[in-house]
Amino acid sequence: MSFAHVNGIELHYEDHGQEGHGRQEAHGTGRPLVFLHGWGTSGRAWDAQLADLARDHRTVTVDWRGCGRSDHPVTGNDVAGNVADVLALVDLLALDRPVLVGSSIGASFALEAALAAPERVGGVVSVDGPGHWPSQGMAPELNALMAGLAADRAGTVADWVPNWYGPATSRALIDRTVRQLLDSGVFIDALFTEALSYDPRPALPRLAVPAVFVHGRLDTEIPVEVSEALAALAPHGEVQVIEDAAHMPHQERPAAFNAAVRAALARMALVTA
Repeated sequence: MSFAHVNGIELHYEDHGQEGHGRQEAHGTGRPLVFLHGWGTSGRAWDAQLADLARDHRTVTVDWRGCGRSDHPVTGNDVAGNVADVLALVDLLALDRPVLVGSSIGASFALEAALAAPERVGGVVSVDGPGHWPSQGMAPELNALMAGLAADRAGTVADWVPNWYGPATSRALIDRTVRQLLDSGVFIDALFTEALSYDPRPALPRLAVPAVFVHGRLDTEIPVEVSEALAALAPHGEVQVIEDAAHMPHQERPAAFNAAVRAALARMALVTA
């Protein structure tokens, strides 16, 4: 179990595949991978990716602040704070321009880190990222969600999480996700307040690194059109849709998702060669 002291807090992370660092270059990317989970879950959301990608890549998962085994601070849980944590961890582990793979709100952290420090980030894989979702007319739903969390956190989470997954998802996976969300701190809710006005579209035309936007076709939380719009604005943007998956394609269709990540890495290697 590893912890990094960054920006006044302890972040839990796992670093896999280091012994295979020499094989990374043979695979064609030459860069490690950093996985950033979605709202309230943890690095364990990427177990199926570690089982595959750690065989030939250095892979780092992190529980971002307020989640999993990391500290749950009262303040600082906004996009800027999490971006600072990610970049500090990249520096602490001496990662050479890693590709940041972010799910949901973790995709926002990945994109903002790449915009802020393109010299320290090699690429981005955005997985069902929220992007400009509230401005798509979803602000009332987000406000209702925040009110529900304040009034009945357990009930709201239990009702909400099944909507993240497609109809073929096991109940065990849904229940595991509910438990993770309930274990996270209430202070991560501030990210929803920030999301009401967050819009990465004006900044994306200056994104200097390649970005692949992976999206589950069945996602009813964030429509696939959001990723399509973001990819169209990024100079090196591309969309990959995972069929028969919803908001969590890396858990619902891990084989298809891992194949999409490998394809994205191969494309990034060509763009940055």
